[in-house]
Amino acid sequence: MVFMVMYKAVTSQPRKVRKKMIYNAPLHKLSKQLVAPLSDELRREYNIKRLRVRKGDTVMIVRGSFAGLEGKVVKVDVKKRRIGVEGATRTRSDGREIPVLIHPSKVIITKLDLSDKMRKQIIERKKPMEVTESEES
Repeated sequence: MVFMVMYKAVTSQPRKVRKKMIYNAPLHKLSKQLVAPLSDELRREYNIKRLRVRKGDTVMIVRGSFAGLEGKVVKVDVKKRRIGVEGATRTRSDGREIPVLIHPSKVIITKLDLSDKMRKQIIERKKPMEVTESEES
């Protein structure tokens, strides 16, 4: 007689999922969580909904106390999963201005920094395949 033993390989406990996906995630996985939606013009131009935020991109903040502010990304903190935007700063008690770190889901990318050829390759790779007329019929 053959017995089948079923093992549940993936946990569904929220505490363990959080531990794996948020607190103990490696940097290459945290980096993939730094995506922001593209503006309507960029979405039509590149046919992509969202892309990883990079230093040099221009973004518009759509949530929080800095909503409506548009500026360049000056800092990307992969470990904290936050970005710093030019103009979104606060003054410390000693007088220094520091960037307020913002979650990338609260911004919209309005202008891409395409100075890197690898970024262009990523955009080309993410584009959906174009459907030809013979495939539609």
